[in-house]
Amino acid sequence: MYKAMVRFDTVVDAKKFVNLCNSVPFDVDLVSGRYVIDGKSIMGLFSLDLSKPVELRADCAPDDEFVEKIESFIVR
Repeated sequence: MYKAMVRFDTVVDAKKFVNLCNSVPFDVDLVSGRYVIDGKSIMGLFSLDLSKPVELRADCAPDDEFVEKIESFIVR
Protein backbone atom coordinates (compact mmCIF):
# COMPACT_ATOMS: atom_id res chain seq x y z
CA MET A 1 0.00 0.00 0.00
CA TYR A 2 1.34 3.40 -1.00
CA LYS A 3 0.32 6.50 1.00
CA ALA A 4 1.03 10.16 0.31
CA MET A 5 -0.55 13.59 0.64
CA VAL A 6 -1.78 15.09 -2.63
CA ARG A 7 -3.13 18.48 -3.64
CA PHE A 8 -5.09 19.74 -6.66
CA ASP A 9 -4.70 23.41 -7.55
CA THR A 10 -7.09 23.53 -10.52
CA VAL A 11 -10.04 21.65 -11.99
CA VAL A 12 -7.75 20.56 -14.82
CA ASP A 13 -5.37 19.00 -12.25
CA ALA A 14 -8.24 17.09 -10.66
CA LYS A 15 -9.42 15.75 -14.04
CA LYS A 16 -5.88 14.72 -14.97
CA PHE A 17 -5.49 12.90 -11.64
CA VAL A 18 -8.77 11.00 -12.07
CA ASN A 19 -7.73 9.97 -15.61
CA LEU A 20 -4.43 8.65 -14.24
CA CYS A 21 -6.28 6.71 -11.53
CA ASN A 22 -8.62 5.19 -14.12
CA SER A 23 -5.63 3.90 -16.09
CA VAL A 24 -4.49 1.53 -13.31
CA PRO A 25 -6.04 -1.81 -12.32
CA PHE A 26 -5.74 -1.32 -8.54
CA ASP A 27 -7.80 0.70 -6.04
CA VAL A 28 -6.97 4.34 -5.39
CA ASP A 29 -8.69 6.06 -2.45
CA LEU A 30 -8.61 9.66 -1.26
CA VAL A 31 -9.12 10.34 2.44
CA SER A 32 -10.17 13.67 3.92
CA GLY A 33 -11.09 13.52 7.59
CA ARG A 34 -13.63 10.74 7.97
CA TYR A 35 -14.51 10.67 4.26
CA VAL A 36 -13.00 8.07 1.94
CA ILE A 37 -13.78 8.35 -1.75
CA ASP A 38 -12.78 6.46 -4.86
CA GLY A 39 -9.92 8.26 -6.63
CA LYS A 40 -11.39 7.11 -9.94
CA SER A 41 -14.56 9.19 -9.40
CA ILE A 42 -14.51 12.82 -10.53
CA MET A 43 -17.74 13.53 -8.63
CA GLY A 44 -16.29 11.96 -5.50
CA LEU A 45 -13.14 14.02 -5.82
CA PHE A 46 -15.10 17.26 -6.07
CA SER A 47 -17.11 16.33 -2.97
CA LEU A 48 -13.95 16.72 -0.86
CA ASP A 49 -12.53 19.94 0.57
CA LEU A 50 -9.75 20.50 -1.96
CA SER A 51 -8.44 23.67 -0.30
CA LYS A 52 -6.22 21.38 1.80
CA PRO A 53 -4.11 18.37 0.85
CA VAL A 54 -5.86 14.98 1.03
CA GLU A 55 -4.37 11.57 1.76
CA LEU A 56 -3.88 9.20 -1.16
CA ARG A 57 -4.01 5.44 -0.53
CA ALA A 58 -3.15 3.25 -3.51
CA ASP A 59 -2.83 -0.53 -3.60
CA CYS A 60 0.58 -0.42 -5.25
CA ALA A 61 4.26 -0.43 -4.36
CA PRO A 62 6.14 2.85 -3.74
CA ASP A 63 8.21 2.21 -6.86
CA ASP A 64 5.21 1.61 -9.14
CA GLU A 65 4.95 3.56 -12.41
CA PHE A 66 1.71 5.15 -11.11
CA VAL A 67 3.66 6.93 -8.34
CA GLU A 68 5.92 8.51 -10.97
CA LYS A 69 2.90 9.69 -12.97
CA ILE A 70 1.28 11.44 -9.99
CA GLU A 71 4.52 13.03 -8.75
CA SER A 72 3.29 16.55 -9.60
CA PHE A 73 0.33 16.17 -7.21
CA ILE A 74 2.31 14.91 -4.20
CA VAL A 75 2.87 17.37 -1.35
CA ARG A 76 6.32 17.12 0.22
